[in-house]
Amino acid sequence: MSVLTSPLHDRHAAAGAKFADFGGWSMPIEYAGGGVLAEHVAVREGVGLFDVSHLGTATVRGPGAAEFLDTCLTNDLRRIGPGQAQYTLCCVPDGEDRAGGVVDDLVVYLHGPDDVLLVPNAANAAAVLDRLTAAAPAGVTVTDRHTEVAVLALQGPRSAEVLAAVGLPGELGYMSFAETPGSGGDQVTVCRTGYTGEHGYELLVAAERAGALWDALLAAGEPEQLRPCGLGARDTLRTEMGYPLHGHELGPDISPVQARSGWAVGWDKPAFWGREALLAERAAGPARRLWGLQAPGRGIPRPGMAVLGPDGAPVGEVTSGTFSPTLRTGIALALLDTATEPAEGDELAVDVRGRPQPVVVRRPPFVPSHTKDPVPPTPRTLDAGP
Repeated sequence: MSVLTSPLHDRHAAAGAKFADFGGWSMPIEYAGGGVLAEHVAVREGVGLFDVSHLGTATVRGPGAAEFLDTCLTNDLRRIGPGQAQYTLCCVPDGEDRAGGVVDDLVVYLHGPDDVLLVPNAANAAAVLDRLTAAAPAGVTVTDRHTEVAVLALQGPRSAEVLAAVGLPGELGYMSFAETPGSGGDQVTVCRTGYTGEHGYELLVAAERAGALWDALLAAGEPEQLRPCGLGARDTLRTEMGYPLHGHELGPDISPVQARSGWAVGWDKPAFWGREALLAERAAGPARRLWGLQAPGRGIPRPGMAVLGPDGAPVGEVTSGTFSPTLRTGIALALLDTATEPAEGDELAVDVRGRPQPVVVRRPPFVPSHTKDPVPPTPRTLDAGP
C-alpha cells in the first residue's frame, strides 16, 4: 500500500519539513528553522498553522442520518443543533470481542438532521466508515471524502486575528462552525476547535484550494509571527493537555471509562455501540484508569515504559510521554491499575532503561487550557516554569 500525501506536500517540502509516516500518510513532523520547540511555543504564545489533512472526512446523508448516527456513536447528538460540532467515540458493539473498546474517536459536524460530516482519524477512517455503511438504513449513504477535503488547524492566542485578516469568521462559540467563502471565493468551513488546548480553529476546504488558503494564512500571519507547525508539536501540545491519541490512550483494548472519556458518552441514550459493556464497566469500576505523570528530574517517560509503585512492583504503563516545552520537564500519560491507584501528588517511578525515574502523579491538563477563551483572546507570554 502506497503512502498518501497531503495536497500541501510540495509546500511542506519547500519549507524544509521533515516527514514521517502517520496513519499511512507522509506528513510534516517539524520544519527547518526552529523545530518542535519553536513550533510549540508559537502556538502557546502566538499562532501556529498545521496541515492535518491526514484526518478522514466523510458525509452521512439521507432521511434521519443524524438519528442513525446517534444509535451508533457514544455522545448524544441531541445535545447540539445545526452549526455545532461534537467530539464522540465509535466503540466496538456489544456481542463482539472487546465490546466497548474504541474503534476511533472523531468529531461530528451537524449540518442538519439529514446531513452530517464526520472527521475520524487517518488510520481508523476506513474501519469507522465500513461499520457505518454496513449498519446504515435504506436511504442513508456514507461517503468517504478524504481525497476531496483538506483540513488545516490554526491554533493559538493570535489565531482570531489571522482569520480576520483573510476574511474568515473567528467570533464563533466553542465547537461551533460556519461555512463562508474564503479569500478566493471557495467555501471554507471554519470550526472553533482544535487539539492543542489553545484558542483555535480547524478549517475544511476543497483539496484543490488548500494551497491558496495555506498561502493566504501564512501571509496574513506574518505580523503575528505565525509559524507552520508539524505533528511533533501537535503531539507535545496535546500531551500537555492530557488529550488522548488513539492507539495510545484509546483503542480496542482501552475503553472510554478507562481513558476518562466518559464525558463523551451519552449514558442515558437507549442505544449506541458498546453501551451494555460500558455500562457494566462503569458500574463495576475499571481495572485501570488514565493519569498524568510529571518527572521532577531529567528523565523523559516514553510509551511502553512500566510505571512502578513504592515497592518497585509494576502498577501500570506509560501510554504517551514527551518533554514538555512549557514546563521544561518530562510528562506522561499512563494507565494505572485501580487496585493500587494513587492520588494526585503521590510519588511513583517509571522504569527508564532499567533505572527507576521518580514521577509525580498529576491530573491533566499539565498547563492551563485556553480553548474557551473569549474572542479575541488576550495575547500572553508563557512562564516557562522551572
